[in-house]
Amino acid sequence: MQLDKNYFFVREGEYAQKIGFLKSGIMRAFFLNQEGKEYNKQFFVGPSIIGAYTSLLTKQPNKIAQQALTDCEVLVANYSDLEKLYDQFHDLERLGRKIAEFYFLEKEQKEIQMALLDADERYAIMQEKFPNIETVIPQYYIASYLGISATQLSRIRRKIKDR
Repeated sequence: MQLDKNYFFVREGEYAQKIGFLKSGIMRAFFLNQEGKEYNKQFFVGPSIIGAYTSLLTKQPNKIAQQALTDCEVLVANYSDLEKLYDQFHDLERLGRKIAEFYFLEKEQKEIQMALLDADERYAIMQEKFPNIETVIPQYYIASYLGISATQLSRIRRKIKDR
């Protein structure tokens, strides 16, 4: 399926039913606080697995929206169909477990970075993990992902440029 820029793969409050493989493009996972401020939790750059995994597992409404930041190409599967295939094909089930383990480790690593590293270090890691993303998406998305203000991001970028 083609997912145009700014369209959602899954919205907050929906009950997730599908999982996707992002072939190309960039997406973000984000949530809103009670005042309506956005917090960018994760970026996905194709190739990548996307979907509201917590909602899929718990059958509860999704809390984290996933939105295309560029035009994206996504292969989509109904999660219940995938679960049936897991019962038939244990190698596929093992692959699903490995993917879940990878994302668990990635999530833990980001939590540690947010707690223990300063903004300059987090920015350097983001640049390494998502090269060239800054030329494609708005700076305030990057600042939110790093847990800093847009002004602070500008200072970090200026400091690096002046070196």
